[in-house]
Amino acid sequence: MGSKKLQIWLPFLFAITMVLGMMIGYQLKERTSGNRFLNFNKATSLQEVVDLIKERYVDKVASDSINQLAVNQLLTHLDPHSVLIPAANLNESEEHLMDNISGIGVELQLFKDTVNVVSVIKTGPSEKMGILVGDKLIAINDSVQISGRQMRFDQIRSLIKGEPGTKVKIRILRGKELLDKTIERGSFPVPIIDVAYMLDKETGFIRINRFANRSYEAFMVKMGELQKQGMKKLILDLRGNGGGLLKEAVAIADEFLSGDKLIVYTEGDHQQRTEFRCKKDGLFETGKLDVLVDEGSASASEVLSGALQDWDRATIIGRRTFGKGLVQQQFQLSDGSAVRLTIARYFTPLGRNIQKPYGKDHEAYNEELLNRFHNGTMMKEDTTKPKSKSFKTPAGHLVYGGGGITPDLFIPLDTANIGENILKLYYKNTLNSFVYQYYLQNKAKFDQIANPAQMLTAFVPGDKELNELKQFAQAQDNIALTTLSEKERRQIIQRLQILMARQIWRTEGYFEIANKYDSAVLKAQMGLK
Repeated sequence: MGSKKLQIWLPFLFAITMVLGMMIGYQLKERTSGNRFLNFNKATSLQEVVDLIKERYVDKVASDSINQLAVNQLLTHLDPHSVLIPAANLNESEEHLMDNISGIGVELQLFKDTVNVVSVIKTGPSEKMGILVGDKLIAINDSVQISGRQMRFDQIRSLIKGEPGTKVKIRILRGKELLDKTIERGSFPVPIIDVAYMLDKETGFIRINRFANRSYEAFMVKMGELQKQGMKKLILDLRGNGGGLLKEAVAIADEFLSGDKLIVYTEGDHQQRTEFRCKKDGLFETGKLDVLVDEGSASASEVLSGALQDWDRATIIGRRTFGKGLVQQQFQLSDGSAVRLTIARYFTPLGRNIQKPYGKDHEAYNEELLNRFHNGTMMKEDTTKPKSKSFKTPAGHLVYGGGGITPDLFIPLDTANIGENILKLYYKNTLNSFVYQYYLQNKAKFDQIANPAQMLTAFVPGDKELNELKQFAQAQDNIALTTLSEKERRQIIQRLQILMARQIWRTEGYFEIANKYDSAVLKAQMGLK
C-alpha cells in the first residue's frame, strides 16, 4: 500500500523540487552581479567588444572576420607556431600531411601569362585523354578564360582540383590547334621520397621531403630495394624537410637505433612527459650513416637527426637546422575552423630543447633565417652556435640545445661571385622556361636518353646552348648575359643539365644529376669510403 502511494506522489514531488530550484536560481541571479550570474560573458571583455562591434559598429563587418582577428591577435602573444586555421583553408593546410591528392594528373607551370603542361602522370586521367607535355591551357569549364590573364597560379590550380570522380572540361592549345577535353579527376600518390638510388656499389642515397602519412612505409620500401642492390652505407638527405608527423620520424629512427633507446620525449606544463623509444630490431642499425641537414630542416627532421646525433649513430653534415622544437595539437572549433595550439616541447634523448628563442615579435622570429644569410653564418663556419647548456654524447662529443641541430661537419652555402644577372635567371624563372622550350624543340633527341646517368655525357651544353640562352633571356626577360665568368659559365652548364633531367624524370632525375655537383653529398660520400 505504501509503495503504491509513493508511486503516485513521486512525480508530484519531482515537479515541486524543479519549481523550487528554478525560483531559487532566479533569486540568486537577481541578487548577484546584475544579469551576469552564470553568464560566461562576465569574464571575457574580449567577447563584449566583439559583440559591440557586431551590434553597434558604423559599418557592416562579417562576424567570421571579427572572430578570426580577435583569435589571431590572442595567439600572437603565445608562440610563433600556435595558429588559427579558417574553415575554408583547413583541407589545404593538411595537404602536406597526406600521401595522395586529387586532380587530373598533370604538372603545370606558368610561363609569362600562359599555363603550360610540363609533365603528365603515367596512366593518369590526363594521359588517358591524350594530354601531352607542351600543351597550353587556354580555358577551364568553357567560362573561365585563363590564357592572357594575370591570374595567380593558385587560383588556376583551384579551378582544376576537385573530388575524385568529378569532371572538368579544359581547352588546350597544341601548336595551332585548339582542343577540348573532358577529364574525370582521380586520386594520385604524392611522392614522399624524392629519390632513392645507389651512388656507388655500396652507398645508397635517400631523400625524404616531408614526414606525412605512410612516410615510414615508403622509406622501408626504398631501403629494401637498396639493400638488395648491395647497400652497406647510407646518406639520408633531410635538407629542406620542414617536418610533419612525429610518429613517422620516430619509426624511421627506430630502424637506425638498437635496443630500447630513447628517441625523443615531449613535455609541457599541462602535458606530462611522454617518451618515444625503440620498439624493435632495426633494418640498418650498424651500417655507416650520414645525415644531411640545412636551415630548412625543421621539427620532425630535427627529432630524427637529433636522436641519431645524441647516440653517435650518424654524422650530421650541412648547416644548422631551423630550430623548431614545439609540439602542436589541432583542436576543432564550433564554426568549422581549427586552432593548432602548442602543448609541449620536443627534447632529444640527452635532454636538448632544440627550439630557437622567440619573443612576442614573430616577424623577427620568421626573419631569423634571413639574418643568418646576411650575417654570413650560412657561408662560413657556423659562428652562431647556441650558447646554452652543452651535452655530452656517449662517445664524448659536445652537442648543444636551444637553437636547432648544429652539424658535426659544416658545409657552406656557396653564393660567392654570382652576378646579378645570373640571379635574375633564377628568380625570374628564365632558366626553367628556357629548358622547357629547349626540351620541346629537341624532344626526339632527349627521347633517346635512357636514364639520368646517361644525361651527364649525352647532354653537355656548350657555346651553342649558352648563346641560345643569352638570346632567350634578353628577349624573354630583358636579362643581358654579355659577360660570364668561368665560374658562372660552369654553374649555368650544370644547372641546364640538372633542370633538363628534372624535365624528363622529375625529382628522381633532378637529384641524380644535382648530387654529382653537390658539395654536401660529395663530402658525405668521401667520408663513408
